[in-house]
Amino acid sequence: MKGELEALVGRRSRIALGVGVACLLLCLLGWFVNPRQFFISYLVAEVVWLGVGLGCMAFLMIHYLTGGKWGWAVRRFFEAAAKTLPLVGLLFIPICFGIHYLYPWAMPDRVAVDPVLRHKQPYLSVPFFVIRAVIVFGIWSWMAWLMNKWSREQDETLDLAPLKRLRKLSGPGLVIYPLTITVVFVDWVMSLEADWYSTMFPVLVCMGQMLSGLAFVILLLAWIGPRTSLSEIIGKENFHHLGSLLLAFTMLWAYLAFSQLLVIWSGDLPHEISWYLHRIAGGWRWVLVFLVLFHFFGPFFLLLSRQVKRTERALAAIAGVMFIAHIVDVWWMITPTFYPHGLHVSWLDFAAFFGVGGVWLFFFARNLETRPLVPMNDPRFAVATTAV
Repeated sequence: MKGELEALVGRRSRIALGVGVACLLLCLLGWFVNPRQFFISYLVAEVVWLGVGLGCMAFLMIHYLTGGKWGWAVRRFFEAAAKTLPLVGLLFIPICFGIHYLYPWAMPDRVAVDPVLRHKQPYLSVPFFVIRAVIVFGIWSWMAWLMNKWSREQDETLDLAPLKRLRKLSGPGLVIYPLTITVVFVDWVMSLEADWYSTMFPVLVCMGQMLSGLAFVILLLAWIGPRTSLSEIIGKENFHHLGSLLLAFTMLWAYLAFSQLLVIWSGDLPHEISWYLHRIAGGWRWVLVFLVLFHFFGPFFLLLSRQVKRTERALAAIAGVMFIAHIVDVWWMITPTFYPHGLHVSWLDFAAFFGVGGVWLFFFARNLETRPLVPMNDPRFAVATTAV
């Protein structure tokens, strides 16, 4: 509730908002000084923080369907993150003004000389790009609103009707989630390259988002949990379960990433393989090494240990590293398209990330403060607690 969280997150959230607003003002300056770089950096930031919200919403739906004990302590974090999706939709508006700086299909001179881009014109056009984004953000926001609304109703009644509605929404929701990701990430990320495509890419994006959302809530639980009413329901077993989930999704992400590379590289098709060639040129190869070590190998071997997963600080440290690795992964997916010959870092990368992130964290904290941290009136929670 607001009282128990105010001391922990209230002041910090206001600092985050101040940093976010200041960084967004710097971004506004960057828009005029170097508009192309501004839109590149802003797209990276938008994709990162959108991924946290969507990943949390996906885990929330999984929890409603399974009722696993792992989700009771972090359900409010998932709900608060999902509730930020309308905000992320508003923050996406600047991207609509930078389409001609980012996407080759929106550049008439590129389209005129590329038959592949001309073939894609009926689908990849500015009006349809904006319409698809509006529709998808509307679907995500509607789902998040319904889940928070029915969860609040369940807190206020012993009637199981809200819980039943939540479960009925979560099943189709877990189908809608990857379908909508496929639609918009083809637009937002895949179409940055004139003629690159991969059928595995949207699923890989989903796994990355779920990893980032899970890592984020593990960090929060380790920090907030022992200092609030959550301390009554969490223990080593909770962290063990969350650590096991983190391990599972780490392996899924690595499997999909390697499978995509294997299929494209073995096919040796120039249009598909160019995506990877851009990302191993010059200093970009060291970013790839970082991702291999800290997005998979390091966390994978550490999370095999039961003791590590049951140790709060150790698991939080691994989650923190993986969250940073996911940020780098999104940056590595997008930026080499524009700088294919070598590593490029701009001050706008940091300004955009902290700008969008600071505002996002403030609204996340406000959402979190409006509800009791421990879910109420859910019979499955009582059964799980009794069983322990």
